[in-house]
Amino acid sequence: MSTFNKWEHLVLKGEFPERKKILSGLSLEQVTRKLSLQLHTIYDELWHIAGWQHIVINNDTELDKKWQEGNVFPEFQAATQAEWDELVKKFLSDLDRIVEFTGSKEALSEIGSDGISVEDNLYALIVHNTFHLGKILALRQMMNAWPPKE
Repeated sequence: MSTFNKWEHLVLKGEFPERKKILSGLSLEQVTRKLSLQLHTIYDELWHIAGWQHIVINNDTELDKKWQEGNVFPEFQAATQAEWDELVKKFLSDLDRIVEFTGSKEALSEIGSDGISVEDNLYALIVHNTFHLGKILALRQMMNAWPPKE
């Protein structure tokens, strides 16, 4: 019998489809398709959450500065399937890093320069990821690309 891991549940698998499944089986054409002027592409959404996730877990002040200037979505779409696949791989790898990191209660209780605990920042990141992953799932549904073909 496996033990329940709250962080694995929140970051990787729980409450809605596994994050890996949400991003699986997509072609370059699908991830770069713009369904309307108001919507981002799937690539835009993942690029955005992967970037913010990188800022949060690496305390990347240089990239954060660019985001504060409004550079929060990509200028261009992925040009190749390999570029998309690499973004997915990086995003999922960083999710695994988050779960691994959460094994340290001391690290979670540290207070950042913003006065907020690492744990609370991770909760905020999870909410942010969830919002954008939901948008990705909705875009897939609009394209008849959900569920992914196994």
